[in-house]
Amino acid sequence: MTKVPATILLGEDNPADVYLIRQALQDSGVDCILQVATHGGEMITAIEAAEMTPDLVVLDLNLPRHDGLEILQLIRSKNRFQAVPVVILTSSDSPKDRAAASELGADYYIRKPSNLDDFIAIGATLESLLNARPRAATQ
Repeated sequence: MTKVPATILLGEDNPADVYLIRQALQDSGVDCILQVATHGGEMITAIEAAEMTPDLVVLDLNLPRHDGLEILQLIRSKNRFQAVPVVILTSSDSPKDRAAASELGADYYIRKPSNLDDFIAIGATLESLLNARPRAATQ
């Protein structure tokens, strides 16, 4: 049996950060389909799409149109997303943001690192979350 690639829904408006996340996943050997939403409206569309339930959501708090906390609240209101881990990956280190994300059901809160090696290391954290969650297999 072969594992189906994981599906990761990424809410990130900074193209450089999207690139770094792709690189981090690749360097960690994560076999995945990365669906990128560059603003809150695209995230809402992806969440509301009945055919798509990702294996993992990675969410920036500072998204245009609808912020990450609003998106997180929507995610946690959907039954099919209850078991989906949500990682907040943001530049904010505000205790208020951390508390709000935790209250709304985020599984992890990671402050975006300022150096490349630490950013790339995030791939291992995401890989661990994916490996902890059973996924479908094909024969």
